[in-house]
This record gives sequence, structure tokens and C-alpha cells, in this order.
Amino acid sequence: MLFHVRMDVNIPHDLDPDTRAETVAREKAYSQDLQRSGKWPHIWRIVGEYSNFSVFDVADNDELHSILSGLPLFAYMDISVTPLATHPSDIAAG
Repeated sequence: MLFHVRMDVNIPHDLDPDTRAETVAREKAYSQDLQRSGKWPHIWRIVGEYSNFSVFDVADNDELHSILSGLPLFAYMDISVTPLATHPSDIAAG
């Protein structure tokens, strides 16, 4: 199943700088592992924001929830999920 996910990151300004750096490094490693596995095939930065649009390709809602809740920055994110379906006019899906 494909999902469009918007993630807005809101790290507290008073978070210890070392904790912030370590958490961001873990987030990068975790997300890159998911990208390599094919579970997270697309990620785009939203210009001017600490946010991204991503596409996840996972088995079901539960797998997506597990992946998202495993993000090291999860506690600092507002996340919006939209399930995707093939469009009948998409020539690539033909």
C-alpha cells in the first residue's frame, strides 16, 4: 500500500544540543535504512520549513504506524497520512 505522509518537525528550542544532534543522527540513519529497503521510496523537503512530504510503500496501516512511531523524532512531529490509490488516467500504471 502506498501512503503520502507529511511530517512537520518541531524540536523544542531548549532541547540539549547534544541530545538534539544524537537524535537527528539516529533519525537520518533510520530513514536511510528504510529508503534502502524500499519502504520509503520518496522523500522531499518542503522549502522554507522543517518538514517533508514522503511516500511509503508498506504492507498495511499497522506497518506504517510501526515505522512512523519508530522514528527517533516522532515525539517532536506532527504527522498527516493520506492513503493513495492508482489513478485510472495514470499511463505508467497501465
